[in-house]
Formats: sequence, C-alpha cells, structure tokens
Amino acid sequence: MCKNPAMSPSPHRVVVLAIPPVIGYDLTIPPQVLGEAHDADGHPLYDVAVVTLDGGPVEATRGYAIAPSAGPEALARAQTVIVPGTQVPGPRRDGRIGDDLRAALASVPAGARWVSICTGAFVLAAAGILDGHRATTHWKYADDFRRLYPDVAVDEDVLFTDDGRVLTSAGLSAGIDLCLHLVRTDHGTAVANAVARHMVVPPWRDGGQAQFIERHVPRRVDETTSDVRAWAQAHLDQPLDVATLARHASMSVRTFTRRFRDETGQSPGAWVTQQRIRHAQHLLEATDLTVDDVAARAGMGTAASLRQHLRASVGVSPSAYRRTFRGAPDAGRVRSR
Repeated sequence: MCKNPAMSPSPHRVVVLAIPPVIGYDLTIPPQVLGEAHDADGHPLYDVAVVTLDGGPVEATRGYAIAPSAGPEALARAQTVIVPGTQVPGPRRDGRIGDDLRAALASVPAGARWVSICTGAFVLAAAGILDGHRATTHWKYADDFRRLYPDVAVDEDVLFTDDGRVLTSAGLSAGIDLCLHLVRTDHGTAVANAVARHMVVPPWRDGGQAQFIERHVPRRVDETTSDVRAWAQAHLDQPLDVATLARHASMSVRTFTRRFRDETGQSPGAWVTQQRIRHAQHLLEATDLTVDDVAARAGMGTAASLRQHLRASVGVSPSAYRRTFRGAPDAGRVRSR
C-alpha cells in the first residue's frame, strides 16, 4: 500500500506517463491540480514529473507535441503513477501492450499507487494492474473496455473509482475530480478546497455521481435551485427537508425535486446528506470540537448518526478519521471557541 503523502516530510513523487498519442487535456490535469497543493509554509506537497517512454516530446491528439520534464527513469522512484488518456493502438484495440511500455511499467516500485484518467485505464488494464478491481473510463469506450478486459469490473456510470492503491477516472474533467480526491485523501479538505478555489472549480463532485446527466436549461435565472443550495450549505445545522427547501425556492415540492435532480443529478435528500458529511469531515480535520458538537453543527443530530453516515461514506469512525488527519501538518486547523 502506498505511503500516505501527508505523513512524508518530502513531496510525494508523482510521475505522469504520457503515451502517444496522448490526450493533451488529460495530461495537463495532474501537474496543474497536484502542483497547486502546498502546506502552510508554501512548500509543495507533490513533486510532479511528466515522462515519456523515450524521453522525447510526445504527440498529442490535437496536432501538437508536449515535452517531458524528466526521463523514463523517474518511474523507478515514483510513489504514484498517473496514466492520462491515450489512443495507443495495442491497449485500445486488441488488449496487448508493447514490450517498451510493459518494461516501463514494470520499473515502478511495488508499493506505488496507480491512477488513470479517461482511456489511460486501457493501459493499466492491458498490464494486468486493474484485474480484480473496480474501474471506470469514458462512457463512450466502456463497451470496448468491457470486451477487452473481462477481469476488470468496469462501471461507466461514475466519475471516478477509488479501490485503494488503484484509482481510475472517467473522461476529461473527471480527471480533475479524481486529482482533487487524491489531494483530499492525502492532505485533507482544507488543502483540496484551496486548490479548487485557485482553479475555480467545484471542490468536490462525488465519485459516484453519474458521468452523463441530461440537464434542461432553465428558462429563467430564478427557476434554478442554486440559491437554495447556497442557503442550505449555510444552514446545515437546521432541518432541511424537501418541503423546507422547496419553500425557500418558491416552488412546489414536485417542481423543486425535479429541477433539483436535473441540475445536480441527485435527490435533495441525498445532496443534503452529502453536504453534511463533507462539513463534518472539515470540522473533524480543522477543529477540536467533540464528536457530539460536530454532529450537531453538521446537522447529523447525534454522534451515533454521524458515525453511521461517516462509516457508510468513507468506511471509518469520526475518531479514526480525525486521527488520520492529526498525522498531517496542522495547517488550517483552528481551535474551537
């Protein structure tokens, strides 16, 4: 299992392996997201290198080339390897992998974390890295993936998957969600949120959210549910049933529920629960509040309810979750008053 970067005194070594023809958008995501993560003193939390198999520029799919920042030897020191989307013929068409690519992947340390963005999952699958794991890729190519790699449990209905030391994302912008998830997992909510603010993107989209949601364009600005969602996030400690939310939106419950799902892909109840869990995570990481107080401020009611929701969401108790992040730097943690 890979070492938690939050416990390491030096930046976590990430290698982005660019395989031609590479999806240029995918390739730029890890350096941008992970490269923006810093500790309280401004030190980088990740050392991100882009490498190619031959050390030369890599052809992208849209008519340009990208120069690597390190040679393939960097793979032998990697703690996390990220493979962005690619149209490489072997893994994409017949499930085979070239000798040079296989040798490069074999040089990665045994305990490294493997990550793919979009069709980069085809490469990891061709190398056998995804066998027995749940994984995703771009919905458009899921049937091809399933046919070529029957030993992988592919799920095209999610934005990303986290199977421990193996993580995969859907296409394009879902790679941002996955990289923010890495930052959040490694260093906590505060650091991930700071990165998201810099990038002007949402700090969190649940990995289980559907890849493709039909959204109807609202006819008027005042017909959206965005203002109600903002209000709800500021009042998580209060009752937030569907009727209350619909009343604040000046809509009927039926109209509000339909419009809310169109805009978020979730029911109002599921969305509120998700926001409360996130807020509870932030309070556990950044304050010394008791579990009872965290539960109350997050709108969970009781510590028992908080424990149940947190276990269902991240698989640990509130106290275990807090202990995990007490091992990280104290940046952003404030003492409750």
